[in-house]
Amino acid sequence: MTTLTSEPERRRQAVIDKALSLGFNAAGVTSAKAPAALGARLSEFLAAGRQGDMTWMALRAAERAAPQTLWPEAKSIVMLGLNYGPAGDPLDVLRDKSAGAVSVYARGKDYHDVVKPRLKALARWLVESEGGEVKVFVDTAPVMEKPLAERAGLGWQGKHTNLVSRDFGSWMFLGAIFSTLDVAPDSPETDHCGACRRCLDICPTGAFPAPYQLDARRCISYLTIEHKGPIPLEFREAIGNRIYGCDDCLAACPWNKFAVVASEAAFHARDGLAAPRLAELANLDDAAFRRRFSGSPVKRIGRDRFVRNVLIAIGNSGDPGLAAVALERLADAAPIVRGAAVWACARLMEAEALRARRPKDEPDASVRAEWAAIVDAA
Repeated sequence: MTTLTSEPERRRQAVIDKALSLGFNAAGVTSAKAPAALGARLSEFLAAGRQGDMTWMALRAAERAAPQTLWPEAKSIVMLGLNYGPAGDPLDVLRDKSAGAVSVYARGKDYHDVVKPRLKALARWLVESEGGEVKVFVDTAPVMEKPLAERAGLGWQGKHTNLVSRDFGSWMFLGAIFSTLDVAPDSPETDHCGACRRCLDICPTGAFPAPYQLDARRCISYLTIEHKGPIPLEFREAIGNRIYGCDDCLAACPWNKFAVVASEAAFHARDGLAAPRLAELANLDDAAFRRRFSGSPVKRIGRDRFVRNVLIAIGNSGDPGLAAVALERLADAAPIVRGAAVWACARLMEAEALRARRPKDEPDASVRAEWAAIVDAA
């Protein structure tokens, strides 16, 4: 007996086949009509104020929770994944206190520059071969990629709130194509975390109030990337030598035993980003920072926030030899850098020696507060 394939099902298989031929590692489809539960976690997260400085999350929460609010004409969403699995254990660099730990996703080329052209190529093919209208998104609009990817069968949101894939573990970039076409949906992936809580227990700052809940205000990725001011004192020691992001909860997942090294060369670590020297990074001026991180996600936080992070790592290094590097930054033009330098110096020097280097007329209130809280209290 011959089984007839419906037009939406034929279309689904065609778009997935094309996605894989374009180099995506995973593809699936879900409906643009979101169930009420899609925005439930977001609502709880925002109600508790756990977004911190990320005010944009609340400003467009309605669109984020319901794709058809973002684009009413959308009927289907094609979710795509690209593997960026590292060649080794990303936590190895944490043992080298004179080096900075950069999150795996930021060690190579900016993923937007890799994912978006492929999304556009697939979107063009979809319009040309099937018709309809499309919009493409890769972390640039209020789209909840991880819940949508779960609904499209690419993986599930683990207890650390990140997507986990049975084929690629924790290491997958996501993109989305919204379409006005009727495309048959895939079955959602089910949760395979079980009783495991490795991702929760490894977090240095206790950023998970409960399984499947994240308080961004305590998350090292948030603190080193999104947070614009001085990093709160209570988290500085726990940050260790992490200077851009944190991979602890991702790397701890046992599903990574199925992960494979990224086949996309652009995602491989650049020279000098797998374990960059803190002393060298602390001396970067704005022009040198821009040159060094051209085409890298690191560039988006700017030189001042980046050097702030480097100085926190220097303070945690336990290496008195790095005190001279931190001392130079006490006269930095950026207050956020000067404040972090005070903390780093206080961790590596005797209090009296540091007091002798105190400026007489520090103009910034936040830096004066650092001196008072860290040096005067010593």
